[in-house]
Amino acid sequence: MAESETLRTDVLVVGAGPSGLMAANVLAKLGVDAIIADGKHGPTRESRALVVQARSMELYDQLGLAERVVAQRGEAIGAVLAFRHRVLGRVPLREFGRGTTPFPEITVLEQSRNERILVDALAERGRDVLWGLRLVALERTGACVTAVFERNEPGEGQHAAGGPGETVRVEARYVIGADGAHSAVRELSGIRFEGATNEHTFFVADAIGATGLVEGHVNIRMAPDDILLSFPMGEAGHARIIGLVRDADLGDGGTLPEGLVRSRIARGFTVGYRSSTWFATYRLHHRVAERFREGRCFVVGDAAHIHSPVGGQGMNTGLQDAHNLACALADVLVGRMPDRRLDRYEAERRPVARKLVTTTDRLFGFVTSESGLSHFIRGRAVPAMGPAAVRVLPRLIGGRKLFGFLSQTRIRYRMSPEPPSRSQVRDDVVGKRLRYTGDDAPNFAALRSMRWQVHGYGAPDDLVTRVADRLGLEHHVLPPASDGRLRSDRLYLVRPDGFVAAEASVAAGRRAPAGTVPASFREQLDG
Repeated sequence: MAESETLRTDVLVVGAGPSGLMAANVLAKLGVDAIIADGKHGPTRESRALVVQARSMELYDQLGLAERVVAQRGEAIGAVLAFRHRVLGRVPLREFGRGTTPFPEITVLEQSRNERILVDALAERGRDVLWGLRLVALERTGACVTAVFERNEPGEGQHAAGGPGETVRVEARYVIGADGAHSAVRELSGIRFEGATNEHTFFVADAIGATGLVEGHVNIRMAPDDILLSFPMGEAGHARIIGLVRDADLGDGGTLPEGLVRSRIARGFTVGYRSSTWFATYRLHHRVAERFREGRCFVVGDAAHIHSPVGGQGMNTGLQDAHNLACALADVLVGRMPDRRLDRYEAERRPVARKLVTTTDRLFGFVTSESGLSHFIRGRAVPAMGPAAVRVLPRLIGGRKLFGFLSQTRIRYRMSPEPPSRSQVRDDVVGKRLRYTGDDAPNFAALRSMRWQVHGYGAPDDLVTRVADRLGLEHHVLPPASDGRLRSDRLYLVRPDGFVAAEASVAAGRRAPAGTVPASFREQLDG
């Protein structure tokens, strides 16, 4: 078996799905030497992940990629709830998101297209994916990890440098496992993947010439013993249709005839389609890794957590994992912060994953349950009470709050070891994504540099500038926020990922001796 020379880098990213490619792009933008490798010979062609939430669009905007996504997306202005073919109501998510983010629409862009955009962007930064390399071993030696890859034989129509079976070694200071649910990085690091497999099988069809759906919306359709989801893919009649497979549907060998599915959804939901570009079945799992870090190795995305597709959260959570971790690695490798800065990745992202898996598991368990109560709710309560619920629930929950949960713009991290007081939890902005101040005063444009920054919203210009200069950071003096949440008597320390790390009093800053900086700012910058 031939062996190539050893490659050396600061960060090795294993896996070139959306999470790995996001990590590689952020590392490239922030000047971190990195290599990304994948066992496949190119981006994914068939995709289950479809929705790009507002928070992920904000990350794309930081990378200068939002316009590319918008140009290729299918846009959904909201969601439609229906019983069989009867529409019960519409949820105008775009309206709920106005003023919260520059991207209030539901962006439908399948995983394969996300990957292609990120692969192209990475190439424009002078970096390419090492395709066809399968990880087979991790060797830990002090201050680095050596990954041993074996080159896969390319499939039909594919090409790869080097011969099949050749080994390639990559020596790195840190390794990111973005290699999916069957992650070799996770398994070789001895990290348990705790959870369960859903008892049901699901089908997904990339449908052409679809009929019976409400165009431009996510369709959620229920029947006493069935459920159907559809997502608009851009062109009229092009939809991704997802549904439940019952054991009785399966043929010999556990296969599912597509013709049977088409007959069933036509009969149960009055939905049809002319043809499909591809059709597949899959099982769902609900699992969270017991830890997201083992020494110099980390896991992100499906390698760290997998769950049902309720709310379109999966790919987005992985993109945000990768963005969070890549920013932290840049803080250490470029910004000279101590290694403990990297501990924040697990502390911040694992609670998000646990909450998400628990929530989607419960919700999907309800909609797929075959109990008598669930049949009654889906068959009687939903059609009877659905129209009122669609109108009332967003008001009870709050339209913006509902949008925030779905779009992942309401995530909060604990920035201090001390638990915040009740008033802080309700009122302050520390630990949350920076509030969007609107198109007229676009503070999000400042985040595109992906650097630590000091912000002032109506605060004295000279104080904002002086504090930032003492810390060696960017500064941005912005108009007072119209909603008053970003206060004029405060200075804000904003991380490269757009989260507010700390705040400081303007009055205290005025009184402080020359040359000093807010203690809360220094605490964050010291890792």
